Amino acid sequence: MRRVPVIVLAAALALGLAGCAGAGASATPHSTDAADACPQASAPLSSLDLVDDVRATTGGSTACLSSHAIEPVGDDTAPELPVTVTDSEGRAVEITDVDRILPIDISGTIASTVFALGLGDQVVGRDSSTVFTGTEDLPVVTKTGHTLNAEAILELAPTVVLTDTTIGPKEIRQQLRDAGIAIVVISSDRRLDTTDELVTEIATALGVPTRGQALIERLDADLEASLAEIAEVVPTDGDDRARMLFLYVRGNANIYYIFGADSGADSLIDAVGGVDVAAEIGWEGMKPMTAEALVAAQPDVLVMMTDGLESVDGIDGLLARIPALAETPAGAHRRVIDMADSEILSFGPRSADVIDAIARALYAPTASSEPSA
Repeated sequence: MRRVPVIVLAAALALGLAGCAGAGASATPHSTDAADACPQASAPLSSLDLVDDVRATTGGSTACLSSHAIEPVGDDTAPELPVTVTDSEGRAVEITDVDRILPIDISGTIASTVFALGLGDQVVGRDSSTVFTGTEDLPVVTKTGHTLNAEAILELAPTVVLTDTTIGPKEIRQQLRDAGIAIVVISSDRRLDTTDELVTEIATALGVPTRGQALIERLDADLEASLAEIAEVVPTDGDDRARMLFLYVRGNANIYYIFGADSGADSLIDAVGGVDVAAEIGWEGMKPMTAEALVAAQPDVLVMMTDGLESVDGIDGLLARIPALAETPAGAHRRVIDMADSEILSFGPRSADVIDAIARALYAPTASSEPSA
């Protein structure tokens, strides 16, 4: 199946951030565990108060993680260096030192993977989307949303930068190469089914392949367990499954996008047993929303980023700004699931936790709560 480059997502996010006074740029790391905010997060999904009809549920709910911490693997094998890798742009890159790692992308996924590999102590900076526990004191090297700041990066003197094409500009990456820094461009394809490849790329570049394999085994087991738990509550009749649509919004910039097939959002909807109505109407990738598409899709549930929903003043504002929503079940029922921008599409070490959180917001919305700050 054709993959839509995540650079399209980066462009959409960049536009939104520019029109939202740098939303996300001022995000601060979660320094506390979220257990108090999500008191039932560790309980089996089937044991919660499940809705009788997932297509007729009313009101909004926030999907939140049970913890904002990244658990490192138990393998502490020392990095084997030097190592030469061919990055996603076809460049041969030699890495000789991983004492000062700078992982940067639009979703914070690369950083969370480095921390999960047990190399968090070597990370010297962060992007504005890296806001999980343990990153509180790291300097931010992005400005105006997700634009790289060359001066800030050079001041940190990283020995290796792990990045992808969701963040730029590319001229900054070249400037860093010219300064003698090893720059490894990781694949930008972010989906549930590409997590293993992502871990392998990063672990190989950092000289810790056995840690990478250990992490893959753990993540695969976690994902399998989450999918099995969700499968127990998914309606057996396809007609009873929630018709879901991922809507990306930045109200201050008047940006409204539908994320369809191969956008990454579709894999989240599939994982929780929903029907991806964007794919159903032939919507591919990320494209500007139209009223006609909304009405044709007839979603029961909208899935959104929390900052996006807040940018239109919540569900009331969303309905006022998009009158066509009134012609859909989601609009009639005011049914919106939101999740933190830095988490909802952060495929990687938290993939299983993300789909579990969305499933709880879908099937047991009273068990969902606002994530802790």
